[in-house]
Amino acid sequence: MQGGGNTIAYYGYKDGSGDFFIRLDTDKCKECVNKPCVDACPAGLLEIFVNDYDDVVVRVEEKHRRKIKYSCSVCKPVFGDRIIVCQAVCKLKAIAHTW
Repeated sequence: MQGGGNTIAYYGYKDGSGDFFIRLDTDKCKECVNKPCVDACPAGLLEIFVNDYDDVVVRVEEKHRRKIKYSCSVCKPVFGDRIIVCQAVCKLKAIAHTW
C-alpha cells in the first residue's frame, strides 16, 4: 500500500471492536541495519525477511497477525503505563500501531 511516497505495510485485523494493525514503513525499515525491534519485542511478533524488492525489512509473523491485539497486550495494556518497546527502539520511526 502506498502512502505519502513511502511503502507502508499493515499487519493485523479488523473486527467489531476496532482496527488492530501494526504499520511498518518499509522504506524507513530497509535503512535500518540492526533491526533492534525484532529482539526488543517481548512477545516475539516480529521477524526479518526479504521483500519482493530484495529489501531486508521487518514484518509481523503470520501466527500473530490474527491476534495482534492480544499479542501486543504486554506493551499496550488497557490500563497503566504504555511503553511500546518496538516503537521506542526504532530510531527511524518506521513502526506504529493503529489502536
